[in-house]
Amino acid sequence: MELRVLGCHGGETPNHRTSAFLLDGRLAIDAGALTGVLDLPAQCALEACVVSHAHLDHVRDLATLADNRAQLAAPPLVVAGTDITLDILRKHFFNDLLWPDFTKIPSEETPTIVFRSLSPEVPTVLAGFTVQAVLVNHTLECAGFVIEGKDGSLAYSGDTGPTDRFWQVLNDVERLRALLIEVSLPDEHQILATRSGHHTPTTLYNDLFKYKKPSDLNVLLYHMKPVFQGPVERQCAAIPGLTLAVLGLGNRFQL
Repeated sequence: MELRVLGCHGGETPNHRTSAFLLDGRLAIDAGALTGVLDLPAQCALEACVVSHAHLDHVRDLATLADNRAQLAAPPLVVAGTDITLDILRKHFFNDLLWPDFTKIPSEETPTIVFRSLSPEVPTVLAGFTVQAVLVNHTLECAGFVIEGKDGSLAYSGDTGPTDRFWQVLNDVERLRALLIEVSLPDEHQILATRSGHHTPTTLYNDLFKYKKPSDLNVLLYHMKPVFQGPVERQCAAIPGLTLAVLGLGNRFQL
């Protein structure tokens, strides 16, 4: 599978974009930077988008993506997440107030988007991949994902601080090609990280050792806050014995 990094930061500047990743041009993981990066044919080629949680930096481009696809008469886009996440999107996003309800546009019979519920730890086939949502620890319900393709699996942490069940599930995943995991704030801001449900390099290090063979993991770091990216990168670089890489905009990987 090809992983393309569209957005990988915990905030936005002209040089930083919020979380959005693309697998084989068909499946988006979060929607923080879809329409700002993908051209119209690539936007229409998307078959599904899995949403980790309902915070704006992970869902905002669903709005402009739906608008573009409606005008181009693209097939319905599957937007998948846990029931709580989808309920928030219905009530507070696609609610005909903040944004039109594209589950009814152009009509209820031919909608632009279709919501698909993901029950935690129940495999679901989306866009040719098998997706399993796993709940993690954040300030509202959030899911990480294990996404399996024909060549192996990719894991995505979602926004989280220290968590347990995610690692228990990963320990049973065969052919795990890579782990995308967040680390947002430097160690000296641990109180803020704890309150906001995010990792620092120290908590990340501790969590990685919940995996059976952490030295074998291909760990791809994302969600660094732009203000703190330098300190977080330096502290992560000092972590011994692990294979860590900081994601950059436009990165592509064959997994």
